[in-house]
Amino acid sequence: MPSPTANRPAAPSFETASWGRRIIALLIDWMLCTVAVIAVYGLDEYTATGSVASLMVLPLFIVESTLLTWLGGGSIGQLLTGLCVVPAHGRLHRLNPVKVFGRQLLIALVIPPLVFRADGRGLHDLFAGTSTVTFATLRSLTK
Repeated sequence: MPSPTANRPAAPSFETASWGRRIIALLIDWMLCTVAVIAVYGLDEYTATGSVASLMVLPLFIVESTLLTWLGGGSIGQLLTGLCVVPAHGRLHRLNPVKVFGRQLLIALVIPPLVFRADGRGLHDLFAGTSTVTFATLRSLTK
């Protein structure tokens, strides 16, 4: 009988980022997306009861974080807090945009990032085969 860990993805051989920095990055992204929605729709429309404007923050967050993670290695909030998303196996290459989109959808569901392994990777990272690391860890991977 195969062991229960036989199908489990291997833990990365490098340290992942702290949850505190990840939460700060998420808050920065959410605030920037909120400001962008208010800039487009106006504060009155954003705060109006039943307005669609307030519902636009989540899709904007998903699009912003997907595109920037795929193209730049992290969302605005992640990059400002010194974090980036890398392949979990440590060999640097461009991430798969479909997996990055799925990763961001899972983050938007909130629960997957809260269910994580001892190595700091949540369900969203396991799905995409990624790890969130600091710039210092990224530099060590490029050597």
